[in-house]
Amino acid sequence: AALKALLRSQVSAALKEGRVTPTELCQRCLALIKSTKFLNAYITVAEETALKQAEESEERYKRGQPLGILDGIPVAVKDNFNTAGIETTCASNMLKGYISPYNATVVQKLLDHGAVLLGKTNLDEFAMGSGSTDGVFGPVRNPWSYSKQYKEKSVSKSHSEDEESNWVITGGSSGGSAAAVSSFTCFAALGSDTGGSTRNPAAHCGVVGLKPTYGLISRHGLIPLVNSMDVPGILTRCVDDAAVLLGSLAGHDPKDSTTIQDDFKPFELPNLTDVSKLSIGIPKEYHAPGLSSEILALWSKAADLFKNAGAKVVEVSLPHTCYSIVCYHVLCTAEVASNMARFDGLEYGHRSDMKDSTESMYAATRREGFNDVVRGRILSGNYFLLKQNYEKYFVKAQKVRRLIANDFVKVFRSGVDILLTPTTLSDAAPYTEFIQEDNRTRSAQDDILTQAANMAGLPAINVPTALSERGLPVGLQFIGRSFQEKQLLTVAKWFEKQVQFPVIQLEEVKRHESGVFQHQKSASSS
Repeated sequence: AALKALLRSQVSAALKEGRVTPTELCQRCLALIKSTKFLNAYITVAEETALKQAEESEERYKRGQPLGILDGIPVAVKDNFNTAGIETTCASNMLKGYISPYNATVVQKLLDHGAVLLGKTNLDEFAMGSGSTDGVFGPVRNPWSYSKQYKEKSVSKSHSEDEESNWVITGGSSGGSAAAVSSFTCFAALGSDTGGSTRNPAAHCGVVGLKPTYGLISRHGLIPLVNSMDVPGILTRCVDDAAVLLGSLAGHDPKDSTTIQDDFKPFELPNLTDVSKLSIGIPKEYHAPGLSSEILALWSKAADLFKNAGAKVVEVSLPHTCYSIVCYHVLCTAEVASNMARFDGLEYGHRSDMKDSTESMYAATRREGFNDVVRGRILSGNYFLLKQNYEKYFVKAQKVRRLIANDFVKVFRSGVDILLTPTTLSDAAPYTEFIQEDNRTRSAQDDILTQAANMAGLPAINVPTALSERGLPVGLQFIGRSFQEKQLLTVAKWFEKQVQFPVIQLEEVKRHESGVFQHQKSASSS
């Protein structure tokens, strides 16, 4: 029950009142990580470090001097954020075994607020993908594959069918973080969001996924994919908890020149009772090819929910949306080609044994260190950046990006407060079906509803909304005005309260529960 509790409203209070200690909470999470190892959500579990941090937190509570709401709260971090003393791999051969000498700013801020870092979560290699299936440590399994809700809906399938082949993907690339939060192994997790990599897995795993405004949270220590779009993302089980994390992480960082200069004031979300002054925009271009009839119906139902509550719901147009995925592909691969140049085998990471020449060592290192997906994006990016192609592709894509950003500006200037869209085209695909198509095709399809917010630098959030006919989570996305996170989260909280998304009932974990409690006893006695 303690693990299923919500961070702000329940766990923090339980820690203050002494009903549970940080060490007990940490031990329970670590035990659950072991019993849900089959999900492959974590690459590294920092058990020793976590227990030490929990003990330090416990001492602060005993003295009556906790560092805040996050003190003693177990969290996880995507394995593309640098962590001092803990391996940072980006799920790649290139960085396997690499230990950073410093913490990413967001990681340091979590630790400064007393959070307990349980470990590093799985992802697509260098965060390039939308399924969390392409990392060197293997694919992440969606906890909902093992839920009572999903199993009840899939009993009609042939009993002879191998249960192993029936599991569904988490989405990506922050699938490990989403699975970790969804399976109760931590209370919050960090992801990264370049084209939807936090919101997409949040939708598939039934959790809240927040992509803040570009520049609100520091990127220092986040291994870059696309510098002009990357944002640290927040994954939690409710909107209130996302606001808590945002309050701890946001603000100026002298180590990241793209962060805001002003101080950020943390806020507590009000309970919205009157939505009559709200104007909700429904972008017609988000009725994208491939959008399932189920999600379309859910989107319409959500719009009616706002309308019936008194909000103004208007159809709006973002005319350049149809060009956004192509534009994103050009800009993304171009920046990837530039960012991946640092991995040459000389300073850190993998180095090939090839000794014929420096050039052959470079080539062999990159061939051995990167998978086909990463190498493919590097090749595409370098092609777009060739002297004869630079104006034709890269510069033109930058111009289209400006048009896409201006579409949002015009819509918000027209009086619209929040945009309501689907997050994904459908619920989570079975792994065996997902891998039939190549990474690039899948990413182009899956990013279509999310990446425009990254190109415009706007805040967006996925809110779990309902279960599909297959018993899997479906989420909807809210996009807000730049730096208006409080308004965005307040509306998302109101919507969350209306839809009452069900709690996952993890069948597989129940089988392991006796083992979990056994582990707790041995841990507490030692």
